Order: sequence, then structure tokens, then C-alpha cells
Amino acid sequence: MKKIISKIFVLSALVLMFSCKKDLLNQDNPNTLTVDQFWKTEGDAQKGVNAAYAMFYQNGGWNRWIYFRLDLTSDEGWSNSPWTELGDWTRFQYINYNFWEGNVNTYRDTYKAIFRCNQVLTYVPDIPFTDAKKKAEILAQAKFLRGFYYYYAAILWENFPIVTTLQKPTDLPQQSSLAQVWAQVEKDLTEASADLPEQWTGNEIGRATKGAAQALLGKALMQQHKWSDAKTAFDYLVTGAGKNYYDLVDYKDNFRAENENNKESVFEIQFSDVNKNAEGDGPSANVGSNRAQFFAPRSIGWSDGQARFWLVNEFKKEKTVDNKIDPRLRYTLFYPGLEADFGDKIYGRSWEWGADEAWFKKYSRDYMRNNEDYFNQVNNRVIRYADVLLMYAEALNELGQTADAYQYVNRVRTRANMAALATAYPTIGNDKDLFRDRLKVERSLELCGESVRWADLKRWGDLDTKVNVDKVALRDPDFKNFVVGKHIRLPLPQVEVDNNTNLSQNPNY
Repeated sequence: MKKIISKIFVLSALVLMFSCKKDLLNQDNPNTLTVDQFWKTEGDAQKGVNAAYAMFYQNGGWNRWIYFRLDLTSDEGWSNSPWTELGDWTRFQYINYNFWEGNVNTYRDTYKAIFRCNQVLTYVPDIPFTDAKKKAEILAQAKFLRGFYYYYAAILWENFPIVTTLQKPTDLPQQSSLAQVWAQVEKDLTEASADLPEQWTGNEIGRATKGAAQALLGKALMQQHKWSDAKTAFDYLVTGAGKNYYDLVDYKDNFRAENENNKESVFEIQFSDVNKNAEGDGPSANVGSNRAQFFAPRSIGWSDGQARFWLVNEFKKEKTVDNKIDPRLRYTLFYPGLEADFGDKIYGRSWEWGADEAWFKKYSRDYMRNNEDYFNQVNNRVIRYADVLLMYAEALNELGQTADAYQYVNRVRTRANMAALATAYPTIGNDKDLFRDRLKVERSLELCGESVRWADLKRWGDLDTKVNVDKVALRDPDFKNFVVGKHIRLPLPQVEVDNNTNLSQNPNY
């Protein structure tokens, strides 16, 4: 029977081969489609925007190196890595501006992500859709993601070249100022918000929503001290039409693989440990996070980044209403007293390192699986509702509405079983400066290790004068190397400056 089937198959193939027209043999390789062949259908448009989301899994971004730039460079973290140059890039000792892991990789992937967004925004408008709303949503997602990447370009390099059209390899983008980058972020996020859905369902959960756009817009406006505009952006999530979509949940549920995309999540990156065989854009590329592996305590992971111990002390300064340690400490940090304080071991092991060490626990797993934390599936909650509430309170305070700001800080404190702010710190009253000082502490306790601290330090002006930097250095000695007016931003990769006559290196580099 098998021989007969085989003969029929061979005969059919021969007949088909000799009866075909010659041009039918000249088929396009679906894996190497050109631009002219691809951007034709709704499915192509969807694949295009999915490719922009896929940039989250590149090493330069949220898969790996972004945490070194945002967490370890801030006063929350530091590096004692045996890889000296890697550690130097958390100590403001930038010698080789082309250091791949410290600068070039993240710059390249940021630019690459923006390019993918520009492809969608260039080609999709000409693709016919049966549903105009779906088309608008795809374009809005591309605008959100482009605004997202320009936001972090502004936070890291500041003077990042703005490119909103497709370019040829020979093109030389013009230099952009920080003000111009912020203007582009505002434009993209405002336009995205208009067409993004309020919520996604089913397999689409995790895509950008209107709330995500409004929250990121608010954060961008806060960095520019546009307090009134920032409050207006946050209004949608706090007091406006979107407030019913968001709330605080059990604190630990924000950093685990269970209960992801919960009501506190405004925007989170979807990680998985399913594909873990390669890096880059391959079909079997890693779509997990490497963060836990690089930030794990010694003898467990690579141990290239850890937390500053002042955070542990800060958590213990104020007890809960029932006289216990702030429960957020349990889910935020690994530290020598974790087992004594909460009964928790580190990956099932007792602590065995120095007495003054601390490591980031957020986004780690409760178990090891043959060293596979290198492919961690825990989603990164890039924007949480608690962050929005504290930013909202900050904006209100800066607008002279300190009394109104208390309630939003209290929502966050109450979740942690802490007393109302006015009860715990009655001397603050309606003093704007005292309230701001306390809010800085509240943000460090709630959001430690969530990649927001570097932006916070910049927004508060804590890096603008030597007097202020010296205060930060009391918490983090690495800031003794910080040069005011220089290290507030990263250098542009020197290879970019050398190859583009329209670019100038960032000031003082």
C-alpha cells in the first residue's frame, strides 16, 4: 500500500511539474519578502506592529541591559561585578563610549524599535481595512510604542535624534534637543490615546491601552515640570473615565508570574520562558527576562547588580499600624535578615553572604530550574497604578494643592498597612517642601527596583547641583564620581557621532 501511494505521489508530482507554466516555479520566499511584497493586507499590518512589540525582548532593552541603566545607575543599586567595565558603567566611569553592553546595544535597540514603529506608520495607512477602527488601533499602538521609546531615549541620552520617517542607510539624522524629544513624546502619546481602546480582551491583553498612553504622557510631562498638564493626563486614570479600570491589588501580585495583567497593571511587558534557544529576531528567540539571572545573589546567579542596603534600613524606620515591619520589604529585597524577619529563604536557601548586602527580589521567581532563571517569565509591570497615584499626588503638591494630595499617598500606604500620612508625620502639614521630601521616601519604598528611580532623581533636581549630588552620595558612594552637567545623561555612542556629521557628542563628554 505504501509503495502504491509513493508511486502515485511521484507520478502526480511529475505531471504537475511538466504541466506548470514556467513562471509558477519562480515563487517568492516568504522568509525574505521585500517591502513591495509585504505591506499589503491587514495581517501584514498586524505583524508589523507585533514586530515593534517584539523589541521588548532584545538584549539592549527590557530583556536585559535597560535595568543596568535605570536601576543600577540610580542610588538604589550598584554593581560589584567582576566584569570591571560593566560595573564602571554604573559608577559613572564612562571611558569607552562604544561599550556594547553599557551603551551601544541599548541605543541600537531603541533606534531599531523606533524604525519598526515608523514602518507601521508609513505603510499601514495605505492598506485597505474592512474595519477602520482596527486600522486606527494598529496605528495608535505604533505611536504609543514610538512615544515609549523616545521617552526612555529622553531619560537616558536626552539629545537623541528624532526620526519619524523611514530612512536609507546613507541618511544622517539631525541632532535633536531634549525639548524636541519631549515634544515628540507628547505628540505620539496624545495621538495614540485618542484611538487606543480602554481595555483589550482575550489574547490581545497586554497591548497598549488608552490608560497606558495617558499614564506615560503624564510621566513625560512630570519630567518637564508641566505639573498642570501632567495632572490632566493622570485625571483619566484617577478621577476620570478610566478610573474604574484601575486599582491596587495584593502587593506581591505585582511581581509574580501569577495574577499578571491585574487591575493595578497600567502597562506591562509580557514575558514567557517558552522560547529560549537564541537571541535576536529568530523564531526561537528568548522572550523571557534576563533580569533575575543578572541580579541574583552570589552563588545563585550572575550577581552583576544588587541593591543598596540603605533601602533595607529605610523600610524598617516606620512600623505598620500593628507594629510590624513594612510588608513590602519582604517582596522587594533579598537581605541577610529576610529569614529572621519574614521566615523566607532565598531560592530555598539560607542567607550566606555579607551582613550588609541587599539584592533585588522583585521579578525574581520563588524557585530555580536548572539555572533557567536566565529565561524568567515574570512580566515586568512598567507602569503600575501605585506609581500613577504617587505621581498624581506629586503633581497636586507642586500645584499648591498639598491637602488634596494626601489621599492618594494614603491609598498606597494603607495597602501596606501603614498609618495615614498625616498621622505618621504630622509636622508636614501643608508644607510643599516637606511633603515633597516625604514623597521621595514613599516612592522609594513602594517602587524600589522598578526602573523609575533614575527619572525621579532627575525630575527632583537631585542631580543638578554638587550640594544635591553629595546628599545622594551619602546613600550611594558611586555618586562621588558624578560630574554635574555631564553624567545627567549618557554619552551618545561615539560610533554614531563619528559616522554622522549632523550629530555632536553630548555636553562635557
